[in-house]
Amino acid sequence: MIEEVEKIGTSGRSTIKPKGRLRWLVHLFPLPALVIYTLFVVYPIFSAFTYSLYEWNGIKRGIFIGLQNFLTLFQVEPFNTMFWNAFGHNVIYFIVEMIVQNGIAFALAFFIYRKIRGSGFLKIAYFMPRLLSVIVVGFLWKLILNPNYGALNTFLAKVGLESWAKPWLGDPDTALLAIILVNCWFGIGFAMLIFLAGLQSIPEELIEAARLDGAKGLHMLVKIILPLCMPAITIMTIFTFIQAFEAFELVYAMQGSMGEPFRSTDTLAVYFYRLAFSSTGGSGDVAIGLGSALAVVLFAIVASVSAISLYLMRKREVQH
Repeated sequence: MIEEVEKIGTSGRSTIKPKGRLRWLVHLFPLPALVIYTLFVVYPIFSAFTYSLYEWNGIKRGIFIGLQNFLTLFQVEPFNTMFWNAFGHNVIYFIVEMIVQNGIAFALAFFIYRKIRGSGFLKIAYFMPRLLSVIVVGFLWKLILNPNYGALNTFLAKVGLESWAKPWLGDPDTALLAIILVNCWFGIGFAMLIFLAGLQSIPEELIEAARLDGAKGLHMLVKIILPLCMPAITIMTIFTFIQAFEAFELVYAMQGSMGEPFRSTDTLAVYFYRLAFSSTGGSGDVAIGLGSALAVVLFAIVASVSAISLYLMRKREVQH
């Protein structure tokens, strides 16, 4: 029994022992976190869906219009063009992060896993950028990439590569890639720790058995280590997808809310911000209904793709 009862005196009254009380109190500990999660996550999701079903005059709610905001978002210019433009940038964001950030992070984690000299220092050094605020990172890199006095163009000029110097954030061909690479620099340390934890969870006897069977080098990595590291790869893939499709802070810090230059750095989160909180989202006024519809679509994309990816990748994991 969970509750232990004892008789006290001759009155026949029963009381719960302190041990029983403590067991019940343990169940109350998650309540503050649950309340905060409900207020700041669950409630906004449901309220956004509700707002998306109404017409809005500024911040004043009008009549019920059903799915009209969603139809406007996907069928009416310039909203549909802006949506698919931002969606394409989020996809690019995800692909580049998977290749650059997670590829480099796994390589660094593998070298540390092989216990190279100074691996303890390297773990700290790689993770250091993650300790900075995203806004601070965006501001610093905006200074580094400045075309006139930025450290990058200055360095290129000093080593004789003036032709490589560009207005990195002012050129539509390089602005988005520059922001994504800054984000990769910022996130490599965290991804490295996740991959390192996955590598260190592999039983050493499995590695030794594979060596005795003749596995080594690239064959060992592809056929043995990567399959056994799939749980960590699954976590980072889903985390990278969520982060890529919610990209806002760094883009806003480096380029503002307009997706400049010429919408080349627009993302769905930045476009949502313009629709819901400014008059520059394409409607000429604050469009809370359209912004809420976009928020619902973004949530549906992230939640559905993450769930499907988790299901499919879990099936490929190797139990050890």
